[in-house]
Amino acid sequence: MAAFVAVSASAQVTEDFKPASTNQEGKQYPMVNSQRMVRAQISAPEANSVKLDIGGVKYEMKKDANGVWTGESAPQDEGFHYYQLNIDGASVPDPGSKYYYGASRWGSGIDIPAADEDFYTVKNVPQGSVNEVYYYSSVTQQMRHGYIYLPAEYYANPTKKFPVLYLQHGMGENETGWGAQGKTGIIMDNLIAAGKAVPFIIFMDNGLNARKPGEQPMGFGGPRPGGPRPQGPRPAGGQRPQGAGSTSGWSAPPHERSRLC
Repeated sequence: MAAFVAVSASAQVTEDFKPASTNQEGKQYPMVNSQRMVRAQISAPEANSVKLDIGGVKYEMKKDANGVWTGESAPQDEGFHYYQLNIDGASVPDPGSKYYYGASRWGSGIDIPAADEDFYTVKNVPQGSVNEVYYYSSVTQQMRHGYIYLPAEYYANPTKKFPVLYLQHGMGENETGWGAQGKTGIIMDNLIAAGKAVPFIIFMDNGLNARKPGEQPMGFGGPRPGGPRPQGPRPAGGQRPQGAGSTSGWSAPPHERSRLC
């Protein structure tokens, strides 16, 4: 159960707040300062109570004479956080942030600047692409939706084969997570350009709805997918064990399969 906290007026707050990098274009709030505190603001003149809900804590916000509520959190850990506003008991997204899928819902997210953020910062390096794809799954017997990262060399070298990583999200997230809040494409482009990774393909799918017809959803705390684990020795580099990888039934289009290792 989330705690309720009012940030003390006597607390030392450094007034160097800047708009978060995850804000919608042109939106000033939410903001983050050098102490990694989050400041939110919303106009809700008829509301009686507004709280900033982040990191499992609900922070009281204060209303001014114009009905605008403002409040800060305690310092947050570096990195990405889901959060929301609580207005008279109703939890709602912050209209100033971009929306991300997490905690099994679309809602607000904020990036707290990190000491090592250089590796996921967009740079002037050869750019790959994160492409939205729809495909028919022989497992679910339905059309499915996913994202695929293709390195820059995929386009420059049309005959080269590439290894494939099937990248799954966390509980309560979906196929958008790694490409959006996870910045997979940016990280890969930077690592490849720095010579710290070989180019490879990444496929990102929704692992929580990859069910055979008639199977029940797993949900939180549900059973793991059935079936034996792959047995035998580890495969050589660039190969995958038989039966491993994606459970969604995705495969590349026939004309592209020869390019997958």
